[in-house]
Amino acid sequence: MTRTIAPWLCIVLILLLSGCSSSPPVMLTLTPSSAVVFSTQTVQLTATDSKGTSDVDWSIGGTAGGTVDASGVFTAPQVTENTTIMVTATSHQDPTKSASATITVLAPGTATSTANPQVAQYTLTPPSGANVFIQFGTDTTYALKTWTQPAPSSGPMSFFVAGMLANTAYHMRAVVEAGDGTTVNDLDHTFTTQSLPADQLPTVTAATTHGMTPQPGIEMLDVLLPKTPNLPLLAVVDLSGNLVWSYPVQGTGMSVQGVHLLPNGHFLIGLSPGALREIDLAGNTIQQETSEQMNASFTAAGLPYKTMNFNHDVIQLPNNHWIALVQTSQPCSAIPNCSGLPDILGDIVVDLAPDGNGAFSLAWFWSSFDHLDINRALQGYPDWTHSNALLYSADDGNLLLSIRHQGWIIKIDYNNGSGAGDILWRLGYQGDFTLEGGTDPTDWFFAQHGPSFTTANTTGTFGLAIFDNGNLRLLPSGVNCGTTGNPGCYSRAVAMRIDESAKTATLVNYYKPGGYTFWGGNAELLANGNYEADFNTNEPGGLSDIFEYTSETSPQVIWHLRTALQNAYRGFRMPSLYPGVQW
Repeated sequence: MTRTIAPWLCIVLILLLSGCSSSPPVMLTLTPSSAVVFSTQTVQLTATDSKGTSDVDWSIGGTAGGTVDASGVFTAPQVTENTTIMVTATSHQDPTKSASATITVLAPGTATSTANPQVAQYTLTPPSGANVFIQFGTDTTYALKTWTQPAPSSGPMSFFVAGMLANTAYHMRAVVEAGDGTTVNDLDHTFTTQSLPADQLPTVTAATTHGMTPQPGIEMLDVLLPKTPNLPLLAVVDLSGNLVWSYPVQGTGMSVQGVHLLPNGHFLIGLSPGALREIDLAGNTIQQETSEQMNASFTAAGLPYKTMNFNHDVIQLPNNHWIALVQTSQPCSAIPNCSGLPDILGDIVVDLAPDGNGAFSLAWFWSSFDHLDINRALQGYPDWTHSNALLYSADDGNLLLSIRHQGWIIKIDYNNGSGAGDILWRLGYQGDFTLEGGTDPTDWFFAQHGPSFTTANTTGTFGLAIFDNGNLRLLPSGVNCGTTGNPGCYSRAVAMRIDESAKTATLVNYYKPGGYTFWGGNAELLANGNYEADFNTNEPGGLSDIFEYTSETSPQVIWHLRTALQNAYRGFRMPSLYPGVQW
């Protein structure tokens, strides 16, 4: 008898034989899919299959080395150059399924000495697309850091690590920020700065008023004619007065007149008498303009000038041009409306355009002989103008020039190199502005130094801090201070509000500690709203008093620094030795 199977039973048998009850295929993922570590460091890899398990076998490709344990912790090998390693996880349930992670192992950086005993050079080769900075400090909390720089497309990069005490052991490490936002730290390196000879250590004392907090940062001392031959021309101290950086010794008779931190991390200095110089933190000269080169440019342009001195200031503009002061001399016979006078010392403002190969060309110039009245000489002859500071107004592309022996700060039509050089206004006694908030003429500034902007805007209504030396201050009686039978002269740091439209200059506040600073000095507004000013004296050996003080009507001193055996032509607070970094 023939038996028949029900159709439905056939279908069940077919489904069972075809594996209709089998599990779905295994899918495997591995995180992270890529990572960056330094030599001998670890990274946790996590493999997960579609069943939520991590039952995998681990393997490492190539011969570079490294290990990975059963829990997925990969330990990088010790390498001397950057290496790429592939780590693979393979599923136990389905050996045909695997996932891989690409691990970039970076060789440790190196910290080596430089020509500056307080500066290290840190070199490493980061991955392309990363950003890098260096942390450093006397312990592994790394209290300080450099600025952040993008890695080159290939090859090594170096940092100058500066801001360290002499003869001190430091810890430092690179921090690499990868393109995906992850961060990896280099191994810790130790570096010991060198000792400095005793005669290269400036004598500085600094103190903070009890219960007060000064503006954080460091203090740059722009040293003029140190009385001891080996003292540095530039000295940076912390707020306790400890030397943390200095410019290599140049010898007696030299001085730095004007120093500015550039956006590329270098310093631009006027090295009197004969050079404008860009230097790095190790003290290496990057590029410079000498008085001989300047004279060649004058001759080529058909100008009747010779450089006597690069005089007191040089600044860099956003287009990388250098604007500098040049002192020169002209015979009275060559000057309009001049008669019976000796040869006259005056000033030229020059615009120097870099050619990209370390040389400069004269792009624009302004001469005091062409724009000022030779018969106005508040300080007499032959030193007729004695300009000492430059400011650039980014808002309108013009220049402010402090002319000490005219008692004026003038605005020059520079117009980013296309201006006619006309004097747009004169600020000061017998100038174009009405003094408000003070007694005219006594409360004007006299023989001033070191002005600086105190507001973000630099045109219209804006602020200036000015060091008012007070030489020959005109008293209400109409006589000059210091002359026989009259009160002695005094110096102040003043803050003024300038209204270009109304032509008013309002005395906002001033600080007068007593005494008379007949040369040098500067004033500035700090980020915390306090002011700082540098007062020089001519006591034996030379000294400077630098004060941070409040902006109140009766200012309180927050912090005080005093130098000895040298004067600080300018002293000013810097956030750090690196652009955009606050210590």
